[in-house]
Amino acid sequence: MNIVREDIDALNAKLKVVVVPEDYKGKVESILEKHRKTANIPGFRSGKIPMGMIKKQYGKGVLSEELNRIVNESLQKFITENKIDILGNPIPSADAEFVGDFDKPETFEFSYDLGLAPDVKVALSSKNKFNYFKVKIDKKLMEKQIEDLRRRYGKLISADVVGEKDMILAQFVELNDDESINEDGILHSSTISMEFVDDKKTTKELIGKKVGDKVIVNPANVSKGGKDTAAMLGITEAELANISDKFQMTITEIKGMEMAELNIELYDKLFGEGAVKDEKELKARIKSDLEGMFSNDSDKLLTRSVYEQLLEKTKVDLPDAFMKRWIKLSNEKDISDEQIEAEYDGYAKGLKWQLIQGKIFKDNDIKLEQEEVVNFTKGLLVSNYAQYGMPAPEDKELTESAMQVLQNQEEAARIYDMLGEQKLTSFFKNTVKLNEKEIDYDKFVEMVAK
Repeated sequence: MNIVREDIDALNAKLKVVVVPEDYKGKVESILEKHRKTANIPGFRSGKIPMGMIKKQYGKGVLSEELNRIVNESLQKFITENKIDILGNPIPSADAEFVGDFDKPETFEFSYDLGLAPDVKVALSSKNKFNYFKVKIDKKLMEKQIEDLRRRYGKLISADVVGEKDMILAQFVELNDDESINEDGILHSSTISMEFVDDKKTTKELIGKKVGDKVIVNPANVSKGGKDTAAMLGITEAELANISDKFQMTITEIKGMEMAELNIELYDKLFGEGAVKDEKELKARIKSDLEGMFSNDSDKLLTRSVYEQLLEKTKVDLPDAFMKRWIKLSNEKDISDEQIEAEYDGYAKGLKWQLIQGKIFKDNDIKLEQEEVVNFTKGLLVSNYAQYGMPAPEDKELTESAMQVLQNQEEAARIYDMLGEQKLTSFFKNTVKLNEKEIDYDKFVEMVAK
């Protein structure tokens, strides 16, 4: 076995693999002998079939499989031992002629193209300045949060007239264009929440109405559209195209929210017994919780900014022609050259970021240790239990659950990505100069949603 490397340029190379009979002959003969013992050919007793017939029937297939195995193993060994940093995998050279004869097997030569990973230099230090956006926890935001908590733990009571945040139980009857009742139309009872009625004209018309009052509405104006509108009217989403935009809405009941009182009973429900004793401590706790809740989004905004700047300013050359061929050959489904061209820029951008991130991890000795990954997974599981109001199991059971989750390749890859991003963000925060900026909640949410 002999492998020769030929560098084409800084990003492309070729490997020529020369396989001689000594490399494959013994294994091929061994496999053919097994076929001879088990083959069933009419006119011959089992195990007594002439080897010439076995070679004629199985020889080329066995030789082809053995050559493929030898070449693949040798390529991987050569790349590993010589520490060649490649992109994708070796692919057969398109411009090399195959050397060898399966009818008279002797020496075989195979030629493969390599895409070489570029040398990436990441310039990131305290000289780089980035804005670190934080939500301004002002009086308005605090009051909204307290109101939301009081509503969440409040109770519904009957109301005399419709208010801005009340819930209305109503009967919907489909009308004709002249606003007469469509005898064959839809008749359905449902509920709407005034809080989510965005159409100002409809809101103005409904506020102040009483039980028994009738209002003509467009169903789309008192719902969120699509599936929500269909569910409100008791029909399928497909049927929406054929209904009228005029419905008589008869109010049958009005429910208002009686918000929970700010007292020790509510504080204990929210934060545990004795954790918060009065309204002053409530506000301090809410402010702290909000800061913690928004900190993850602040980190994401920072990471996004650094990511965009590094992609823009870090020189990363790729062996584009090789990568396009590799994508086509490695794709499980047929993919056209036109589709590859259309999608390649996005793929190249993702690959460049992987190389930049890998360089940062390598240069700064950032690693994802198994124990860290398990503990991180346990933390995710604890959060899931808390989300459903369930206590987390004992550590032994939690560890077993985490290990089970990590056995799922897709889930494990997602968790490694999450932990990797967390470490990358920590590195950014400790490396670059942060310019903290407080912005209002609405602006912050708008930035995060981009």
